[in-house]
Amino acid sequence: MIVNTIPQEQPEYPRALVQWLGNNTPTHLSYIGNIEILKQPLLGLFSSVKCPANLIIKAHDLAHKLVEAGTPVISGFHSPVEKEMLSVLLRGQGPVVLCPARGLGKIRLSKIQQQALEENRLLLISLFTDGVMRSREEYALQRNLFVAALAKEVVVVYSAPSGNVEKLCIQLNTWKKKVTYI
Repeated sequence: MIVNTIPQEQPEYPRALVQWLGNNTPTHLSYIGNIEILKQPLLGLFSSVKCPANLIIKAHDLAHKLVEAGTPVISGFHSPVEKEMLSVLLRGQGPVVLCPARGLGKIRLSKIQQQALEENRLLLISLFTDGVMRSREEYALQRNLFVAALAKEVVVVYSAPSGNVEKLCIQLNTWKKKVTYI
């Protein structure tokens, strides 16, 4: 897999990042896959790691609805709920943007992710260099802001009190982004 980079000065660089992140806008992005997916209105998905069972079922149902609608989705797909939603989304035909909280240099893809990549409907994108090989809490918060900045609107499955998703939601309120809680 070839990891490509986009400097902030390039026309392909998503201007939404500059708009929402301001001085915290990354100078370069790394990506693998179809960068054109970023031109579509993306739905950002977030959930805290621990999630009540009734919301897990609702998230699963939502993932199926997003597949039926072909909705382009962006997320870190890190929490168990997000991972389950990713597995449903990848079985559909809609575009998916996966944003790990680390560099892309040594990333491994599952068979279904590789298939989606070959079908031009998967984009892996990161604001981190290849030197960042492990996700950490501080990176996850930066990644979440990055995902939210690229998303036209956001769906929050569950936000644990005092967790990273709650911190993100506070920021989204200041941005006045459309946020739906399920």
